[in-house]
Amino acid sequence: KLGISDPVVVSPDVGAIKMARAFAKTLSCSLAIIDKRRPHPNRAQVLHIIGSIKGKTVILRDDMVDTAGTLTQAAAACRKEGAGRIYACSTHPVLSGDALTRIADSPIERLVVADTIDLSGRQLPRNIEVVSTAHLSDEERFFVTALLLDKVKTWMRRQGGTGELRALVYMDEIFGYF
Repeated sequence: KLGISDPVVVSPDVGAIKMARAFAKTLSCSLAIIDKRRPHPNRAQVLHIIGSIKGKTVILRDDMVDTAGTLTQAAAACRKEGAGRIYACSTHPVLSGDALTRIADSPIERLVVADTIDLSGRQLPRNIEVVSTAHLSDEERFFVTALLLDKVKTWMRRQGGTGELRALVYMDEIFGYF
């Protein structure tokens, strides 16, 4: 659909390597990894790109975009290292804080996200495309939601919170899930 030539799937951090590797295998293309550090919560610093991206079409693959700091820094690092076109895809578009501005101002030509979080009331920049999960079975949608819950619980632990109840309350307040 996009007419991508010479693609490389890029994991924006080590946490997404397994998923990015599977995605690269599905697309029969190479894999690169962003080596980053987090000096503070919700702050990332790109150190190196492991793998060849120069002149290639980059597809950044992550499971969740929260503040978009990691994603947009990864895109900027890829651009600096000579990547051609830059695309990104993510399952869960939390898009908190300045995420929309970061994405709009980034070198990402298109960020494709699933509709696992309701974005209908938000004014999205032109480079974000939302795709429907309506065609998925109930079992598949449950699996996607369970993955999101697990990610939110992990995020809550990093923020100093504990317990599944807090994660459920957070999901309800932010995403309107329940």
